[in-house]
Amino acid sequence: MRPSRVLRVAGPLVEMEYAGDTAMHDVVSLGESGIPGEVVSISGGVVTAQSYEYTGGLAPGDAARSHGEPLSATLGPGLLGGVFDGLLRPLSGSGDWLLPGAATRARTTDRSWSFAPTVGEGVQVAEGGVLGEVRGRGPLRLRVLVPPGVSGAVNGIASPGRYRQDAVVAVVDGAEVRISAVWPIRRPRPVRARGGEPEPLHTGQRVIDLLFPVARGGTVAVPGGFGTGKTMLLQQIAKWCDADVIVYIGCGERGNEMADVIAELSTLEDPRTGGRLADRTVTVANTSNMPLMAREAGIHTGATVAEYFRDMGLDTVVIADSTSRWAEALREFASRTGSLPAEEGYPAGLASAIAAFYERAGAVTTLGGHRGSVTVIGAVSPPGGDLTEPVTAHTERFVRDLWSLDRDLAYARHYPALSWAGSFSRDAAPLTARRMAAGEPAWSTRRDRLAAVLAEADRLTDLVDLVGITALPDPERVSVLAGRLVREGVLQQNALSANDAYCGPDKAAALADAVLAVIDRCRERVGSDVPAAAVEAVDFGPVLRAREEVGPHDTAGVAARRDTMLARLEELR
Repeated sequence: MRPSRVLRVAGPLVEMEYAGDTAMHDVVSLGESGIPGEVVSISGGVVTAQSYEYTGGLAPGDAARSHGEPLSATLGPGLLGGVFDGLLRPLSGSGDWLLPGAATRARTTDRSWSFAPTVGEGVQVAEGGVLGEVRGRGPLRLRVLVPPGVSGAVNGIASPGRYRQDAVVAVVDGAEVRISAVWPIRRPRPVRARGGEPEPLHTGQRVIDLLFPVARGGTVAVPGGFGTGKTMLLQQIAKWCDADVIVYIGCGERGNEMADVIAELSTLEDPRTGGRLADRTVTVANTSNMPLMAREAGIHTGATVAEYFRDMGLDTVVIADSTSRWAEALREFASRTGSLPAEEGYPAGLASAIAAFYERAGAVTTLGGHRGSVTVIGAVSPPGGDLTEPVTAHTERFVRDLWSLDRDLAYARHYPALSWAGSFSRDAAPLTARRMAAGEPAWSTRRDRLAAVLAEADRLTDLVDLVGITALPDPERVSVLAGRLVREGVLQQNALSANDAYCGPDKAAALADAVLAVIDRCRERVGSDVPAAAVEAVDFGPVLRAREEVGPHDTAGVAARRDTMLARLEELR
């Protein structure tokens, strides 16, 4: 590393002399404390770097050095269950505040891991091939893979035993392979092929799984104003979706929210394994009082971690809360560099930056021939709930699914406050075709009927507000009632209820079918000269309370309450 010196400091922006061995995205160390930064511009004899820590005390004339390598993350089994900053430095044991440069020397290599080889010496292996297995936290069996670009004969393989994650456990064609791997965070990890047969990612949230499903490897934006429940919805998905690994990125959000996430994950039981839910979760925490540009790196760090586990044949989900705070970091830094601002002051490259993040999602065939996926779910926090602002508008262009949160639903205490009129799912069509091919035609019919009931009820809402429900003909009054039954009996979900926080696909289908059966019976009774007022006066409690009174997979309990409700309607005269 050739020495250089600092020329200018403006918050996270640092200008330094060009030393001749510096390239774009190289890591640099600034000042005596070694503040980490990354090169973002080289112009003439001046190098511009973004600092990933507080630059207080850094002054012109201080030493600066380039490491000659891009910003990279150390990937290994120690990530599971851990909490890290945007550069993937462990936050446990680091004290209340990170000191400048101190955390750059922290490593998670002191723990040993159980390694079991799966190949012998002399075996020919290709890139992505499995060399052995490592038992991490919890039940997940992680794989040690042949690195990309390496293939040939196995010159040496470690015997079964416990090793630190920086230990060499294999040699392939002269290249050392360690339990851990180092990878540049801005470079997507290579795969053999992308795409394949779509498979649904079950979130445990009925409004999503029934109306706006997401496929494994899909991309989702969750826009919503303040108080609409974005963070709670994302936390519910992190807890209950059926992915193998969750990467939760807290990007510029409030520290108490991140603390709640970490505390809950550490105490919750994983419904799939019976162990701790945290044991298959990686948390990247960059709260609002942490260094600004670490938010920018944290997004790419989280995607790199997800790709690392995807290459082992696992299904991973990246949850970014919120990409708006990430975009704000880009805007602030761009303004310091004097870049020409685009709409609302955001940099001209905002759309490209958003696209680069979401393009790292996908269902793939890995280099080793395994199936894996990265699903990206990003929250968007538009100021004032304005869904036409640049971050929301650009994000909608690059995602396949949109779960838009509605302020009116949230204020009416309807959670999740997902707007069925303002959301869409491009994954619904291929997932429907897959279910039809698998002999499940009822899924598509159920979804269409629920959407039709909600649309008709919404159409009549304004008219009811204007003239009152009693002015409508009886069939329209039943349509308004049907909308309420679907909203309260199916779409609403209580995150604090043991029975309702998570809903299995079988129970979700049973609830929807039960409510639709009750609606059909209501229409039949009104069609047979029973007044609509008499139907509206019926206590629909058995079917409306079923979501909280029966277990997450109890379809028999739902059916019993449906039958009770149908019998009650049959008694009307």
